[in-house]
Amino acid sequence: MERKAVVLYSGGLDSTTCMAIAREAGFIPYALSFSYGQRHAIELDKARENATRVGAREHLVIDFDYRLIGGSSLTTEQAVPKDGVVADSIPSTYVPARNSVFLSFALGWAEVLGAADIFIGVNALDYSGYPDCRPEFIAAFETMANLATRAGVEGSAQFRIHAPLILLSKADIVKRGLALGVDYRLTHSCYDPTPEGLACGLCDSCRLRLKGFAEVGMRDPIDYVERN
Repeated sequence: MERKAVVLYSGGLDSTTCMAIAREAGFIPYALSFSYGQRHAIELDKARENATRVGAREHLVIDFDYRLIGGSSLTTEQAVPKDGVVADSIPSTYVPARNSVFLSFALGWAEVLGAADIFIGVNALDYSGYPDCRPEFIAAFETMANLATRAGVEGSAQFRIHAPLILLSKADIVKRGLALGVDYRLTHSCYDPTPEGLACGLCDSCRLRLKGFAEVGMRDPIDYVERN
């Protein structure tokens, strides 16, 4: 019997690694991406180009406009911070309730597909301090998923939210992906890329990504305007 899983897939380093982990675990990935008005839409371009190439059977892109809500430098004209990752501070790149929204779409699609498993590449170690990337959030959402769905109530599915990267350093994530054959040239992580698609090298996402590759003794294979 096929083991289907919905994988939240942005086109970035973490979600692509997460897809590879799902495949290794024997799941057939159904990739789910979002076009939500994000300024770093090149990441979504990468997702569209490469979803099946990195292992997805199907790729669904949900289109809605988070700019109507605002509240984040990723969906407004507010400048993306580039002064480094600040500990114990939630940066302006936090998008209000984004992972709750994304996981809700994933839960709906999983129920329709007859899939009980959802993968998300959140990380609570080398990350920017987002509250919806913590183990407590993942556990709470899993509980809710089994309370709020017909499949959960009727017992036809016991939903599980997999967050295999959540306690890994960025270096460990890179190592894991390389061991699984992930081609990181197919990914993009920058919050504020140039119009030509070059990563800025200075935003939190770039800094953490570059740190991960540096710690494994490798050069990040994508192109940057600046590298730390």
